[in-house]
Amino acid sequence: MDNEMITGSEVMMRALKAEGVTTIFGYPGGAIMPVYDMLYDYTRGEKKAFEHILVRHEQAAAHAAEGYARVSGKVGVALVTSGPGATNTLTGVADAMMDSTPIVVIAGQVPISSLGTDAFQEVDLVGVSQPISKWSYQIRRAEDIAWAVSRAFFIAKSGRPGPVVLDFAKNAQVEKIEYNPTKVNFVRSYVPSPTLNEEAVRKAADMINHAQRPLALVGQGVELGDAHEELKAFLEKADIPAGRTMLGLSALSCNHPLNIGMLGMHGNYAPNKKEQECDVLIAIGMRFSDRVTGNLKTYAKQAKIIHLDIDKSEIDKNVKTDVAVVADCKLSLPAITALLEEKKHDEWKASFIPLMKQEQTKVIEPAIHPKEGMLLMGEVVNEVAEQTKGEAIVVTDVGQNQLFTTRYSRFVHKRSLCTSGGLGTMGYGMPAAIGATYGNPDRMVLCFMGDGGFQMCMEELGTIMEHERPIKMIMLNNHYLGNVRQWQDMFFERRKSFTKMKNPAYELIAQAYKIPYELVYQRENLSAAVERMLNTPGAYILECVILDDDDILPMTPPGCDIGDMLLEIHV
Repeated sequence: MDNEMITGSEVMMRALKAEGVTTIFGYPGGAIMPVYDMLYDYTRGEKKAFEHILVRHEQAAAHAAEGYARVSGKVGVALVTSGPGATNTLTGVADAMMDSTPIVVIAGQVPISSLGTDAFQEVDLVGVSQPISKWSYQIRRAEDIAWAVSRAFFIAKSGRPGPVVLDFAKNAQVEKIEYNPTKVNFVRSYVPSPTLNEEAVRKAADMINHAQRPLALVGQGVELGDAHEELKAFLEKADIPAGRTMLGLSALSCNHPLNIGMLGMHGNYAPNKKEQECDVLIAIGMRFSDRVTGNLKTYAKQAKIIHLDIDKSEIDKNVKTDVAVVADCKLSLPAITALLEEKKHDEWKASFIPLMKQEQTKVIEPAIHPKEGMLLMGEVVNEVAEQTKGEAIVVTDVGQNQLFTTRYSRFVHKRSLCTSGGLGTMGYGMPAAIGATYGNPDRMVLCFMGDGGFQMCMEELGTIMEHERPIKMIMLNNHYLGNVRQWQDMFFERRKSFTKMKNPAYELIAQAYKIPYELVYQRENLSAAVERMLNTPGAYILECVILDDDDILPMTPPGCDIGDMLLEIHV
């Protein structure tokens, strides 16, 4: 016990330090000012424990915390004030909840004596954040701070990770107490890692051993559970081809021979078609999103379904399973692997090849090696991928830029992709990339954005400038909200309702923030421009002028059978 009497704000600093926090993304304001005053001491001098990154909008603080968490495996932290400061983070909180990203948002709040009076910048943060967070709690007394912080971090990072919101009343920030370090590693009725059911393991292994056409669906749960090696051992022993969800793209190297591509609406042709032909489907750390399954009434009805997931609520939620193994996949995968027979499925794997060749000829080659016309998104992404050789961390915004980037990037190392999956948040890219540079400072960070997403977050160029973040920003500019435009062309009789954008002079914006910039609109200049970007120290903006009606293919139309993918569009 420390007999020294300190303020609640200093208790907060010590509690965060005890959790191993080194980086805080934030924006100050009135109701969090005592904490920021204490943070002044804890970012310099003898007490220095943290680096604080001043963002330009509170939503960016949450997204930066997400990017940090996604590439580091640690908990990201955002610190903001009450009222609009707190509510501005809620998009990031919801995004983190959908994508199982561990962040803790600490928001100021009016004193408890003012609660319910409509005080300046008062909002019921617990009430509005509870449905979109893993835990939301109001700290009303200084004596509860250390406990609340430790509990928040335990909940955020254990089991299926997610966001936690702490609503920090101003009176608790200034009260003085003795600091008592607290470590929470148990919460009654909360079972983050269920006990492995040996009978379920045996049934799963038996089903896989009898399979003639097994197919694995690899999700982000493998990344979150750090089960990359366990996954490879599982796949290799039973010779199981594996498709990856968008969020699971870097869970298995693109160079692995059993990796047969991306699943979902805009995934690869072969794995989507084969989901409708396999006899045993093994879902590993994925949630059967509608963007993966297509029409649930026709999805994989011929297959026995094995679902490995740490979250029991995902079992049978969308797809009825035959065997459910509810546990951390770092435990369940090796347990099943130990019972597997060594197999070869050469004929089954060979059946993927004609479909892969069909997609290569009809979709991939025209997208990455066009012979004429304006630049295409696919060829820009492919050029960057070839020059970086899959070594970079890839961050995307949302829209066509995201879909082309995830299809044509290379992912060799784990935790190499940051993208907004479940919520689909435009404006996510740039702040998430800022967070990624702190989460893994030894790797290059690429950020692909459309012109729409860029303009939703371009105030964060100020953060990049001030903190000298070495982000390579590739803007794929087609002067449209491209994904919406594509759907309008396909399903709304080409009625382009408010999707065309009149854009600013991005060169002048880059100039204002002292960031090197280059514009590319001719194919013959692309390779050299990408090389210059990659070889220029620090931040860089490469604007690529793209064909305005460049469409992302293949595509499974919404509501259709996942196997009914279109390799070309007829409108």
